[in-house]
Amino acid sequence: MLAPSYATPREKLTYFFFALFCTLVFLFLIGPILVIMPLSFSSEPWFTYPLPGLSLRWYVDFFTDERWRIALQNSAIVAVFSTLIATGLGTLAALGLSRGNVPFAGLILSILISPMIVPVVIVAVAMFFGFAAVGLNNTYLGLILAHAILGTPFVVITVTATLTGFDRSLTRAATSLGASPWTAFRTVTLPLIAPGVTSGALFAFVTSWDEVVVALFLSSPEQRTLPRQMFSGIREQISPTITAAATLLVIFAALLMLTLELLRRRSERLRGATA
Repeated sequence: MLAPSYATPREKLTYFFFALFCTLVFLFLIGPILVIMPLSFSSEPWFTYPLPGLSLRWYVDFFTDERWRIALQNSAIVAVFSTLIATGLGTLAALGLSRGNVPFAGLILSILISPMIVPVVIVAVAMFFGFAAVGLNNTYLGLILAHAILGTPFVVITVTATLTGFDRSLTRAATSLGASPWTAFRTVTLPLIAPGVTSGALFAFVTSWDEVVVALFLSSPEQRTLPRQMFSGIREQISPTITAAATLLVIFAALLMLTLELLRRRSERLRGATA
């Protein structure tokens, strides 16, 4: 960050220290990741610097070992289906709550976003006893529903934020021209709120992809997800394969954040076009 050319010496000094402070905070946050990533390329099965050599053996082990491969497959299946459920339910809830005639809308919204406020351990324990009563523990369906519950609040928040700038006269114009409610939603509302829906879906996907506490309570060894496999690997045997998995997760998360930024910019362009 550079100070403007017209800034006074005092303002330039303030800009310099502010930029330095931001850089130090950034390095503090990103430091552990930067330390872990090179270890995934170590040629030896221990964590040490300097690296004794470079190798891709741990990435090969990640994609060829049956435990890691099944865990990756389970995470993908659970994340995709839970994201679909969370996106549908969260979008419907946001659309309903955005109408001004909903009684107790604030209370309903508080209940909907409670899974992201209440400590996840408490949520996991509640799900464990609740799902046990209906036989959903140790099943893919139970884990998918649990992750959908955790992801729905993110969809509700992002879609609700998008709807704050939505011009409902566009929907009324479509219905006045003979469009059915579904056609008006599909052709008018959904394209305009699509960035918020997609952002919420990505947040729900990341929530499911990275979640480990609920998986520890609800899943059996057959439904072991990637984060749970990493957690078990740390407890049972520390292997550099964990660092390879962590590096891949970081890269995947960075790509998702880039996608979110592109969606945010698209949403701003759409709002500017409809303003």
